[in-house]
Parts: sequence; C-alpha cells; structure tokens
Amino acid sequence: MTQTTPAAPAGLAVTPRAKLFEGGFPYWHEVVLAILLIGLMVVAGMMDPRFVQPRRQLLLSTHVWELALLALPMTYIIVTGGIDLSVGAIIALSGVVLGLSYEAGMNIWLCCALALATGTAAGALNGMFVSLVRVHPLIVTLATLSAYRGIAEGISSGRPLSGFPDNFAWLGRGDVGGVPVSAIIFAVAAIVAGVVMWKTPFGRSLYAMGYNETATRFSGIKTRKIKFILYTMSGFTAAVAAILLVGRRNTAKADIGAQMELDVITAVVLGGTSIFGGRGRILGTVLGVLLIHETKEFVAWKFHNAPLIPLVVGMLLIVAVLLNAALTPRGRE
Repeated sequence: MTQTTPAAPAGLAVTPRAKLFEGGFPYWHEVVLAILLIGLMVVAGMMDPRFVQPRRQLLLSTHVWELALLALPMTYIIVTGGIDLSVGAIIALSGVVLGLSYEAGMNIWLCCALALATGTAAGALNGMFVSLVRVHPLIVTLATLSAYRGIAEGISSGRPLSGFPDNFAWLGRGDVGGVPVSAIIFAVAAIVAGVVMWKTPFGRSLYAMGYNETATRFSGIKTRKIKFILYTMSGFTAAVAAILLVGRRNTAKADIGAQMELDVITAVVLGGTSIFGGRGRILGTVLGVLLIHETKEFVAWKFHNAPLIPLVVGMLLIVAVLLNAALTPRGRE
C-alpha cells in the first residue's frame, strides 16, 4: 500500500524558506543596504577624509558592539511577530547589580555571573508573561521597561558605581591583535545566530510562527516554549551587553542603555526584518546595525550636534519601514 504524506496545516503549505524566495533574487534588501552604506562612507570621506581612516573607524566601532549584540535576539523575536522594549532597562539593571555587588566586596567575575543571572531572570519574566499568561509582548515589555529601570534607580539611589579592576575593563576596551574583544564576541554570536536561524528546525519554526502562529502550534511546534526561550535569550544577551558597556565606560549607572531599544529595533527593521513577522535575516540585521552606527557617528563627528542624533534615528526608522514595504513580496503586505 502506498502511503500518502499528510497535507500541511493551513498557513504552512508553503514553507517559510519558499516564501522568502518569492519574487526572484532574495537578497535585494541586503544589496540596497550595502549600497547605502558604501554611499554614506563615500560622502563622509569627501566631506571629511579623517572620518573614514581605518584607525578612526576601529576606534569608533567600540561604540556599536553592545547594540549589535542586542540586535541578534531582537531579530529572532521580531521574526516571530513579537517585540522587546525592555532591553535597555535590563542593561541598566544588570549593570547596577554588577556595580553594587563589586562595591560589596565580591570577586569581579562572580559579579559578572550575578549580572548575567539578573538579566536572564528579567528576560525569563518577560517570556513567562508573553508565553504563559499570553499578554501581548508590547504591553509586557513596555511595563518591564519602566519596572526594571525603576528598580535599578532605586537600589543604586541614582549614583554612579565605578572603580572596576583593569582585567574586567579589558572586556569592554581591550583588543586581540588590534580587534576589539567586544567585536570578536559579536562576530562569533552573529555567525552562530545566522546558522541557527537559517539551517536548523528551530530557526525555521521562527519563520513559521511569524507567518501563522496558530497553524504552527497545530502542526506540533511548541510555540509557547519557543517564545519563553527567545525572551530569556534576549535578557541574557542584554546582560552580556551590560558587562561590556560597564567595562568600556568603567561606570555602572541606572541610566545606561537609555533609549537603546529604539536603536536596536530601528537597526533590525532597517535590516529587512518585517515588523509583522515571518521575514528577516541576520545578515540584514548586521548591515542595518552598521548603517545606523555610521550615520550616527558621522552626524556626531561632523556636526557636533547631539540633539540631531535622535532625529536621524527617527528618520532612519521611517526609511526602514518604507524600504520594508517596497521590498516585501506581494501577498505578505
């Protein structure tokens, strides 16, 4: 007797990978971003050649790696149709816990472990409300954004915590062969994130959830468990970013990471991840991070106008949404 393969549930009849290749060449978004990035560097070099010097670029790159790390799990979350607005507040809370525990006399590496545990627990709490209580992630993370930063402000009394040892500061300011340590950490994380997203069943489940979460759940995929993992991962990554940021600045304070969530979301959406879920790649996110970083750095470098930077970020977010709409295949609009 010949066995027939059961029909896929509604919404999964066309696989996420097949959907991603609709409309021919699948990497138009990344190509456009690469052209914009090269064009920006050419214009910046014409206006001020010092800005594009390799040593200057390497120095300026130390400002981007925490943001770049946060963008990796954010890509996963947005691909599933979710959002995490609390990442900046988790950075603040984890950094303050690190600073207070070191001030209390703990070994610096135990302090780092405590900071990682704090960030992971904060992310897990987000994941519990999103996956088990089924509160919309926008509402959950908006609430915890205020709560986590409020806790950080309260336990630190708003004061800066500094005086960390040099071997710890090396994580944020050191280099290996001229390459910043934080850049190496990001490169490894990005490669792993990209491979997991594109080559594993877990990654394909993320796309399926973004297209049709109900059909994905009925097909046997544990969507609640995946959501819990994603938000926990986001909290852990925010804690890693907090350690690098505190090491680079040699200061932990309740206002670190403020408004970083806007930059992260802008970079991810600019990189081609659909805010409606179901589409996105780590390569696009990396290019989005680099484009927003170089734009912000050039504005600060050339015009010395800090209030102009949020305006530029807002404009980039609008461009990201328009670019997303223009390059989204018909049928996903």
